[in-house]
Amino acid sequence: MLDSGTVTYWLSQLRQGDASALEQLMPIVYDELHLVARQRLKKERPGHTFGATALINEVYLKLVDQKQLDISDRGEFMAIASRTMRNILVDYARARKRLKRGGGIKPVPLEDVEAFLSEQEVEEVLALDIALDKLSSQDERASKVVQYRFFGGLTLKETADVLGVSQRSVQRSWTVARLWLRKEVAGLIE
Repeated sequence: MLDSGTVTYWLSQLRQGDASALEQLMPIVYDELHLVARQRLKKERPGHTFGATALINEVYLKLVDQKQLDISDRGEFMAIASRTMRNILVDYARARKRLKRGGGIKPVPLEDVEAFLSEQEVEEVLALDIALDKLSSQDERASKVVQYRFFGGLTLKETADVLGVSQRSVQRSWTVARLWLRKEVAGLIE
């Protein structure tokens, strides 16, 4: 379990613009981030080259590029990290699809491109991204609930705390959003 006082301290330093705060924070939250990344990647094909550690490293690089992160607690940090994981995976899927269609400048051997996601998985990731964007425009809270729960691995309580709503509201949004996304993603893949 995380020492919430230490996490809070480094998040406070991060908010104040301390450039080294993220570097100090990452080892503290690493195990939790690794668990989230593993959960996110467990549906991927075994043997791919983009593992949980690589995903966390990419998250770190994306976060360190931010000028200033205004994060007040662990749940909010995990939510931002989970959103960043989602963006990385979607960007990867888009790049893979673009490369397979010849959009890259240099040809890339197909075995290098196929190492991470199957064609079906690429379509699912991209369809989920489109569906989440659509859901966000219709119900922003439901979209955030999905991002925090699915991509971030937050519990109902943690999600409720980050959003400042009741657990019951989060549960309702979670149930409705999952049903809506299943239908929407299925329609986009067909």
